[in-house]
Amino acid sequence: MWKPEHRAAADRQGLRYPSDLTDAEWALIAPMIPPARRGGRPREVNVREVLNAIFYVLWTGCQWPALPKDLPPKSTAHNYFMLWEWDGTLERIHHALYVATREHEGREASPTVAIIDSQSAKAAQKGARRSTRRALMRARRSRAARGTSSSIRSAFS
Repeated sequence: MWKPEHRAAADRQGLRYPSDLTDAEWALIAPMIPPARRGGRPREVNVREVLNAIFYVLWTGCQWPALPKDLPPKSTAHNYFMLWEWDGTLERIHHALYVATREHEGREASPTVAIIDSQSAKAAQKGARRSTRRALMRARRSRAARGTSSSIRSAFS
């Protein structure tokens, strides 16, 4: 049930975009951002704006080239997205926000009960992440695309 305190917490009014980080969210996330690599050029990009660009794409579902011009370039935002996905930074950010939200609501940081539907159970039995499974699966082609029918193939077998 929406209470006045819930509405106040969910209010994104003074932000440029509803997906932008608030100062409180940024204070929680900033320590998890890996520092720039040693030995290279100093980091010139505003990392908070990069996160705002990533969250904009995730919030709106738009394509990377459709990022507004006041956010970092799509190549910068996408490169950081891929890097942080690979090194686990996005997972750590998600976990920190998840725990903070649960504690803010007066719940334990880790849930004690879970409900699993049959579709989730079937997906978990496959054993790999969805993107990995798709990349490793052999492409299936229809018989029409293969150019041979089953009757011709069986005649030559």
